[in-house]
Amino acid sequence: MASSETTARSLILASTSPYRRELLERLRLPFSVAAPGVDETPVPGEAPEDLALRLALAKARAVSQARPGALVIGSDQVATVDGAPIGKPGGFEQALAQLQAMRGRTVFFHTAVAVDDGRRPATAVVSTRCMLRELSDRALRAYLHAERPYDTAGSAKAEALGIALMERIESDDPTALIGLPLIALTRLLAGFGMDPLDALEEPRA
Repeated sequence: MASSETTARSLILASTSPYRRELLERLRLPFSVAAPGVDETPVPGEAPEDLALRLALAKARAVSQARPGALVIGSDQVATVDGAPIGKPGGFEQALAQLQAMRGRTVFFHTAVAVDDGRRPATAVVSTRCMLRELSDRALRAYLHAERPYDTAGSAKAEALGIALMERIESDDPTALIGLPLIALTRLLAGFGMDPLDALEEPRA
């Protein structure tokens, strides 16, 4: 059972992403959100996994320093094809170009999560391998008009209609692809004495 000190500690998600907020809500832990305000510029030659991990740590640390005593979650995701990063398209034409380049190929999504209590951060990186279907331009255009996934790296929302673009998905954590690996996060939170299951109350007889 979590200690009273841990139970009273506030939990903060260092992200304004609605997708990460919705994912964290699944764990049924009370939390607040804060914008980390971190420079996300890659370092030349930085590996995708290293970039995701560095940014997840930086986000958690930035909010942790502003909110002493809180337990802060930071996360970041980097998508790549053949080692080249894929960003958020921002609009229809860019999204179409991304999907045309990705169809029939394998895309890797490296999702990092960090939990920081201001003293010792704990981290994890989960890589997801997505094989996309070989689809026509008509199908790709129809998908983009239907879902408008312009704020999503890779231009496909696998948690929604974007799953129809996929041939196969391989991952140790199905929520990692959406932006916050909950299996890894649960393990990290438990290490700080904040296991989501410990916070549940059994019904009275």
